[in-house]
Amino acid sequence: MNHHPEAKRDARFVPLTIAAAVAAICAMTAASLADAADVTSTANAKPTVVLIGHAAPMTGQLANMGKDSENAARLAIDEINSQHLVIGGKPVTLQLDSQDDAADPRTGTQVAQKLVDDGVVAVVGDINSGVSIPASRIYSEANVTQISQGSTNPAFTQQGFRTTYRLVATDAMQGPALARYAVGPLHAKRIAVIDDSTAYGQGLADEFEKAAKAAGATVVAHEATNDKATDFRAILTKIKGLRPDAIMYGGSDATAGPLAKQAAALGMTAHVLGGDGACTDKMIDLAGDAIDNVVCSEAGLALSKMPKGASFDQRYVARYKVPIDAYGPFAYDAVYVIVDAMKRANSTDRAKILAAMPATQYDGVIGKIAFDPHGDLKDAAITIYQFKDHHKDVVDVIHM
Repeated sequence: MNHHPEAKRDARFVPLTIAAAVAAICAMTAASLADAADVTSTANAKPTVVLIGHAAPMTGQLANMGKDSENAARLAIDEINSQHLVIGGKPVTLQLDSQDDAADPRTGTQVAQKLVDDGVVAVVGDINSGVSIPASRIYSEANVTQISQGSTNPAFTQQGFRTTYRLVATDAMQGPALARYAVGPLHAKRIAVIDDSTAYGQGLADEFEKAAKAAGATVVAHEATNDKATDFRAILTKIKGLRPDAIMYGGSDATAGPLAKQAAALGMTAHVLGGDGACTDKMIDLAGDAIDNVVCSEAGLALSKMPKGASFDQRYVARYKVPIDAYGPFAYDAVYVIVDAMKRANSTDRAKILAAMPATQYDGVIGKIAFDPHGDLKDAAITIYQFKDHHKDVVDVIHM
């Protein structure tokens, strides 16, 4: 039998080849087991609790707005927790730290300090501009992202803070949009303006007045009241003698409703115009039969016009058994925007979440969410409503 050198060499290497293959398989198996162990350990690891703050009026005249916002934020938190969030390779459980700012500037700053001390990584709040503006300095000093679900005063994002963001349009957009509708479709030539002396109400009224004058209307009076007032008859009697075609009120539903009701009782037929604070379903009860004389604006799209509004509405109502009031969609999206930044930063550190915020490109309930350098929403919209048969109907949508 002839033995070729090549055959001897091949035979000699067979055991080594088999040994190498076995070693490789063992290594691969070990790696797979290690990966599986990592996955198992991640799944079995105790989740880190991460706090997201929520600040809104939970008591007082505007408690309906605060509860609506809190409900929506909690819905978002629960949905995200059900998806077993993992950040930086570690399981995370979100927890909502909700505080009552009472729609009061002093209380709002105390709430801001408490949330910072509690260790929240970001905050959804506040609804009222008069609260969010003073509170914003505290969040800025602590590197805590603050996303407002309702503050419309332009000053909120113009203080030079990197921490201020909002998911609604500003009064620099809302005031002119409402003024154009008053002078255009409503044919108002003589307009009286009243504000509630808050940062929100006065700011909106001032923006409206400037735009109304620019559009050719005459502002026959600009009166001031306060956000706790209940009797507007003295101001309305004075205004009635000036024969306005429309009355613009800068304030929230708790005062706008009674004002509209008292104007009607005095025989005034002028339309009553209001901003987003006075554009809630609660207005129907507060204004009574005078509600069909009310025209109002919202600093965003109507729920029915939001890209994912219908499905959100269904989930919200199924959970809470009440309709969405006003700021629910914005608070809900604010939570998801915070978590989106958390994911992109791959961290639950406040500063790293904040650093990820400017690059936000999130597809939310309200639509596509991206921010300009100030923290204002890009491509914002204003919706104009008119109440008819005690129901709020969309009459115009203005993209700014």
